[in-house]
Amino acid sequence: MFKKRHLAAVAALVAGALLVTGCSGSGGAAGSGSKSDDLKGLTGVIGSKDFSEQYILAYLTTDLLNAHGANLTTNTKLVGSANTRQALTSKQFLGYWEYTGTAWITYLGNTKPITDPKQQFTAVADADLQKNSVKWLEPAPLNNTYAFAVRSAQAKKLGVKTLSDVAKLPKNEQTFCIESEFSTRDDGWPGLAKAYGIDVPASNVKLLDTGVIYTATQKGSDCNFGEVFQTDGRIKALDLTVMKDDKQFFPVYQGAFTMQSAVFDKYPKIADVMAKLSPLLTTEQMQELNAKVDVDGDDPADVAKQFLQDKGLI
Repeated sequence: MFKKRHLAAVAALVAGALLVTGCSGSGGAAGSGSKSDDLKGLTGVIGSKDFSEQYILAYLTTDLLNAHGANLTTNTKLVGSANTRQALTSKQFLGYWEYTGTAWITYLGNTKPITDPKQQFTAVADADLQKNSVKWLEPAPLNNTYAFAVRSAQAKKLGVKTLSDVAKLPKNEQTFCIESEFSTRDDGWPGLAKAYGIDVPASNVKLLDTGVIYTATQKGSDCNFGEVFQTDGRIKALDLTVMKDDKQFFPVYQGAFTMQSAVFDKYPKIADVMAKLSPLLTTEQMQELNAKVDVDGDDPADVAKQFLQDKGLI
């Protein structure tokens, strides 16, 4: 399922086995579309977590770096943030895309996020490099944070634009669909309800799988407001309206490529190559790319390659 930052209860032995068996070529090896040989000699595996956005980001990165002389493969077979992160720190992955909020809270053990995106990124990058030898390259603009959405017609009917508006609705209209893990996270339901003063009976909150939440929210039968990820392409496809987090409760989940610092030290031009891609990946652009996979059913590798070709990067 599409759980980008939830710790997966998958044994390390299984993760290791998947790393051996789950690698596949990205289809983007340097060839006729190669721009340079700046990264000649760079080999390894680009990894991902187990949802569409991560698959796309992994293939984008592999194809782009390969177009500059690298010889990398892509592994999209691991399940959960914990296993993907472990694959990086154990040097089985050369790198993968991570989110600032996830690293700050889950990996670095902080309890309070930094609301300013630039300050949050700097704090994460500095701490992760010092403590774990993980290098963060400059982030993309995208912010794949939590959000709550409602079908657009209902948003107009209820007159809601912000989560503060939602908290002022009659209790019978304050109905929510959330994931089970979100229901217990500090940066999830308990903290959100406290921050906005949402006090509803347990029957007003339905626990559903991530994918089901989108369709349930669109139908409006189980709930008015569904927990979503802000870069998900189904938001636009299902005509959902995202409620503004006007109290800035949710952490910033800005995406950036993370990698082994030793590899970066050997191939510092990786930063220059990735700087051609990262600024293009806005929240809106990722929604569009994600929709090609989650709504249209396209293959993530094909979506990535087409994007790079359209932008003249390969």
